[in-house]
Amino acid sequence: MKFGKEYSSQMLPEWKEAYLDYRYLKTLLKDILRFKRKEEEEKGQTQQKALVRDLTLYRSFSGLHKRNSDFKNPNGVGDIEDQFIVVKEVKGANSNVKYETKFVIPSEDASEQEVVFFDRLDYEFSKVDKFYKDKVEEVMNEVAVLNKQMDALIALRIKVENPSLDMSGAVRDLVADVASLATSTVSNPSTPRMPRKEQMLVIQETGTANEKDLEDSNKGVDVDKIDGANDNFKPAPLEILEHVKINNEPETPKSTIKAMLHKDSKDTKLKFNRKQLKNAEEQLKQVFIEFHWKLRQLKHYGFMNLLALSKVMKKYDKITLRGASKSYLRAVDNSYIGSSDEITTILERVEATFVKHFCNSDRRKGMKSLRPTAKKGKHKTTFLLGYFAGGTTALLVALVLVINARKLVNKEGRTQYMENIFPLYSLFAYIILHMLMYAVNIYFWRCYRVNYPFIFGFKQGTELGYREVFLLSAGLTLLSLAGVLANLDMEMEPGTQKYQTITELVPLGLVTLVLAIAFCPFNIVYRSGRFFFIKSIWRCICAPFYKVTLIDFFLADQLTSQVQAFRSLEFYICYYGWGEFTQRQNSCRQSAVYNSFYFIVAVLPYWSRLLQCLRRWVEEKDVSQAFNGLKYLLTIIAVLMRTAFDLKKGTSWRVVAGVSSAVAAIMNTYWDIVKDWGLLQRHSKNPWLRDKLVISHNSVYFIAMVLDVILRLAWLQSVLNFHVTFLHRTALTTIVACLEILRRGMWNFFRLENEHLNNVGKFRAFKSVPLPFSYYDEESSGKDEDSSKDD
Repeated sequence: MKFGKEYSSQMLPEWKEAYLDYRYLKTLLKDILRFKRKEEEEKGQTQQKALVRDLTLYRSFSGLHKRNSDFKNPNGVGDIEDQFIVVKEVKGANSNVKYETKFVIPSEDASEQEVVFFDRLDYEFSKVDKFYKDKVEEVMNEVAVLNKQMDALIALRIKVENPSLDMSGAVRDLVADVASLATSTVSNPSTPRMPRKEQMLVIQETGTANEKDLEDSNKGVDVDKIDGANDNFKPAPLEILEHVKINNEPETPKSTIKAMLHKDSKDTKLKFNRKQLKNAEEQLKQVFIEFHWKLRQLKHYGFMNLLALSKVMKKYDKITLRGASKSYLRAVDNSYIGSSDEITTILERVEATFVKHFCNSDRRKGMKSLRPTAKKGKHKTTFLLGYFAGGTTALLVALVLVINARKLVNKEGRTQYMENIFPLYSLFAYIILHMLMYAVNIYFWRCYRVNYPFIFGFKQGTELGYREVFLLSAGLTLLSLAGVLANLDMEMEPGTQKYQTITELVPLGLVTLVLAIAFCPFNIVYRSGRFFFIKSIWRCICAPFYKVTLIDFFLADQLTSQVQAFRSLEFYICYYGWGEFTQRQNSCRQSAVYNSFYFIVAVLPYWSRLLQCLRRWVEEKDVSQAFNGLKYLLTIIAVLMRTAFDLKKGTSWRVVAGVSSAVAAIMNTYWDIVKDWGLLQRHSKNPWLRDKLVISHNSVYFIAMVLDVILRLAWLQSVLNFHVTFLHRTALTTIVACLEILRRGMWNFFRLENEHLNNVGKFRAFKSVPLPFSYYDEESSGKDEDSSKDD
């Protein structure tokens, strides 16, 4: 693989704008190469004319000696000195360091292309160096915060393991003595934690059976020389606990309700119990994992940019035959990004701290958490995907052949089948289609380097790829088609036309199997992905009692496109609960309870989304969330009116349903295109789109906008009451519901693309995990800053 492609593929997507623009610099080098070739051609023609003239003179004056010294190397490589340029540091605005290149040999006139190249190279180099320096400063600030968090955690461990300890002088001396013993022994999980003042950069390692592993992690770091480690070593004082409180954010419906009812009496005091300690440890453990990931990415950022600079200068020397790379790379080595080693040191300290305090000095376990291996594609997944896809194709062909051979479309039981069995199996069609669209989304997100795992908040290495999602959808399709064929065969065979109980329970058995797999606690069928999905569903159900994250409202939006699936689930309950399923009959539409829930079920996804918008409006003080909530309120009214028209009919209901649906459709379409996708910006670089796009063909965005408008009007079928002669009414409703799922799949790609570009614009590439402790002095200083801002 060429370096350019490898360099682009290894970029952190959210930091793309901060990397060295290697592609553009190569373009400038190509301009220099073209200029050199043209110049050489002109020189060659001049030299050829001079050669002809010399030969003529030679023939005229045959008595003269041949002068070889007149013919010199046209390139003059030997005359060029090693130092062709000088790179200097220049203080810019806000004390920012910039680099400027000057040509120092007057006899060598640099071409205009070379001047442009070095101007751009200086700009890129200064940009990279400044970005790296700013990020290192952020990291150092985070190190200071994590030091204080570790102080509080160790003090809390001491207090929990030894509740009788107080802060008298004798006990304080005892704590110091015990802390000195911690340098020779490592506590087991069951033994009391010993007090120490742990610093991220100053960690007193302990001698144990795993001492060799810990020494390996500290290789290359002289602990004695860092901030006077041995001189300043002190045990973690328990007085810290007097200035610390727990960040008790409402993360459950119960805690949220309690916080709402008792705003002035939040329970943030330390209770010194094991549950509180365990929660703090788990929270701080996640903080360390994310911080370590950030350090690794920052280190890789520095390495890749230094390598790109080296490659660019070597290509320049190769093209121009000058010795400029030595001078420029010397300046690179002396720059901050080239000489700084803080990130390497902090990485080693973080790993040692994490291994010791969160993995009981088990380095293998700790590094497995800090450096999760990338999930590799398995041949088993590919094989099963092909097997299920082949089986699905065979069943589809068999289904078509059976329907045509037996002429089931014209059978008397056609209407009975469409009203009773078809709604049962249509549930699987909605789920499978949505899964297929999600797999397609993943494929294109990866193609265009949209960082969907970070945006959704997936744990590293647990996100499903498009092959895994295709595999799940293919397996579910195979089971569903097998059930459909089984029910068709039961209807055709004379011995099974009585619709016996065991034959009619096939759809219910499939639903039960799917739910059993979804909630299965064993580590099979992508357990981490299943539990993440179930947890997100629960947060949507419990809105607004959870803080709304992107995955919460994104999933709630998916549920709004599955209204017919929820109604199918309601039909399952009715059909198998009080319907006469053994005779393939139901009277659900005649039930007042069923009709009431027919309204409720259709509104629930939109209601959940409305509550999420209200919560975000209250917390974030963002007026746009209020308008977003209004959009969902109008949609709820439109759905209720359409459902009422569907059940009661009548001209008045049709008018009300049409007007409300039109208003909701207009607002939803506007919000899709302008707010969610960020398009239709009049003054953007790309007319009527937006400044940044991941797809190079602008026509794709215009086609998507047109399709979104068309598919948004699918509700016309329910209001205008379209009739297709060869389609049953239930089948037409299913097709319209599938069109909405297709629209949602298209919406998903552009919605996440817009979110990704927002993250890129803010260089937001890492998940922020809340800290378990806060200091009273920090809280007061924060309030002072807020008040000053208000002033």
